[in-house]
Amino acid sequence: MNTFNILLSSINDVKNFVNIVNRYDFDVDLTSGRYVVDAKSIMGIFSLDLSKAIKVEVHSDNADEFIAELKPYIQ
Repeated sequence: MNTFNILLSSINDVKNFVNIVNRYDFDVDLTSGRYVVDAKSIMGIFSLDLSKAIKVEVHSDNADEFIAELKPYIQ
């Protein structure tokens, strides 16, 4: 499992992030405070506080390509 923080500062960032996540078969969770949502759910992401960094948990050991695609959002 890989863990890192991202920042999604606009609606387009959220849409692009969800599009990237949905191309992969493994599970990805987002954690903000005490809330955990599925990263493939755009509605779930909009329920989080997007003004702060969000913790990403990738449930795969083979996620190098995925993480490379997320470089613009990683803090």
